[in-house]
Amino acid sequence: MIGFIEGLVVTLKTALRKPVTDEYPEPEKRRQVEPRYMGFPALLWDYDVPEPYCTGCMVCVRACPTQCMSAQMTDNPKYADEQSRRRKIIESFEINLGRCILCGICVDVCNFDAIEMSHEHELSKYERNGNRVDLGQLMDMGRKFQGDTGWSPSNPAKNSGVPVAKGSRRAAPRRAGAGSAVGSDAPS
Repeated sequence: MIGFIEGLVVTLKTALRKPVTDEYPEPEKRRQVEPRYMGFPALLWDYDVPEPYCTGCMVCVRACPTQCMSAQMTDNPKYADEQSRRRKIIESFEINLGRCILCGICVDVCNFDAIEMSHEHELSKYERNGNRVDLGQLMDMGRKFQGDTGWSPSNPAKNSGVPVAKGSRRAAPRRAGAGSAVGSDAPS
């Protein structure tokens, strides 16, 4: 009997206090996501040369531990007109967000700063394969991410639309903090 009364007291205490959860999916009651939050991958847009940074090199597709990505590349018509230095350009790109584990490996292995982890996280669907996003949706997510965060490429000279002399070798892009000593005054 004492256990029943103690349980009833606990129940009454919890019933009278303010809830700690947010109501969902009502937009006016949603909590804002922190800026450092890592959402789903998105493809980024090069505003200097109006085309995606992605060349369809498939490095991210091969490195993905869940194999949730697929891509195809095509010849870039702007390269022949010397408007872009990218010989190849992405033709199609698809990510199954239901399989994506948000590990960020695709971002780390990309040599062209073409993919970033966006702040998109509310993309659930009722169908099993309904959570696939194509090139257009990925580019829209990327443009929104670029606008919200003021993103710029880590190596702007490499990603610019200026053609590079044939036969020249390019260095891999430097990520923030890579290869530099903490507190050094060396430019990065």
